[in-house]
Amino acid sequence: MDLSVWIVAISLLAVGLIAGFFMHRSDFCFVGAFRDLLLFRSFHRFGSLILAITVAATLIEMARLLGWLQPYPFSWYGTPSMVNVFGGFLFGIGMVFAGGCVVGVLYKFGGGSVLAGAAIVGLLVGSGIYAEFHPAWIQVAKALRLHDHATTLPQLIDIGPFWPIILFIGLGGYVSLYLRRQGKQELMGQPDGYIPLWISAVVLAFLGLATIMITGLPMGVTTTYAKTAAWIETLAFPEHVAGLTFFNAKAVSLSLPTLTREMSGNAGAQWDVVALLQAPLIVGIVGGAMLSAALLGELKFFWKLPLRQVVMVFCGGVIMALGSRMTPGCNLWHLLGGVPILAAQSLLFVLGLFPGTWLGGIMLKRILI
Repeated sequence: MDLSVWIVAISLLAVGLIAGFFMHRSDFCFVGAFRDLLLFRSFHRFGSLILAITVAATLIEMARLLGWLQPYPFSWYGTPSMVNVFGGFLFGIGMVFAGGCVVGVLYKFGGGSVLAGAAIVGLLVGSGIYAEFHPAWIQVAKALRLHDHATTLPQLIDIGPFWPIILFIGLGGYVSLYLRRQGKQELMGQPDGYIPLWISAVVLAFLGLATIMITGLPMGVTTTYAKTAAWIETLAFPEHVAGLTFFNAKAVSLSLPTLTREMSGNAGAQWDVVALLQAPLIVGIVGGAMLSAALLGELKFFWKLPLRQVVMVFCGGVIMALGSRMTPGCNLWHLLGGVPILAAQSLLFVLGLFPGTWLGGIMLKRILI
């Protein structure tokens, strides 16, 4: 690897370390934000998520106005399809069962949660399962496509992005300020070492912008789960993997602002631009959470867990992986990357996320009680 590749990898590792540290100290949980809102009418996590999205939208729009974003809208956001809603619905169910999203299970695993490790294994298995029916699902996505070329809401209504995003920022800012004045963004009785949720929300928004400036894309991790699944499956069934379209699709080229050469990549089991963009983030998030837990003296792994609970969390990981691949994209990619630019796929994903999280919570109650 040349020097510019190393710079990108180390920079993203640093982003992941900071993100993992702050998420662990605040327990900044995406699934908790939706679950607590829908099942317990609690706004303390959801309000911080709104703040993170609003700050991210503000930072990204400022960067766009300064001419720092090329291309805009970001690459890898596709045209909207109804499968985005279904994928978000499945993802919502899965993340409730798993006890965390695709990023949440990383920082929880780094903090010592063996259950989060079971969810990660489920994410790998689910990614492998999706590869078996990927070609058929692509045809479904095409049949349910809502537009041929527009990728954002402003493009769909044929206007510039400035005023719709300013309106979105204003609405998000008003809601965040209202919830903060009502005292609904924080819990009482905060433990030692706790970092307020609103601080972590702002930090994550700035880390999102840093990632965009480094790579030209928002933060994302799910394709690396698929790449890992492909690598593991190749060890046992190399001929079968070689025949799967998902793992052997035509590589997508990408020019990163900080790279001296163009790179390409796909979901296959090799080091490429996808692995470069996502693997350092994953390692960093786990490492940052481990550092946080170690400094607090809380880094302990407990292996004696009820089998029923392990199976439930594992299944949640499988469902979450299917949802992220069928959308495509995860909550991090859509909530802190797509929603701030009003990407149509991301808005539809969130539309499915609400009922999915609600149903997942109802199902979880019936299983546990």
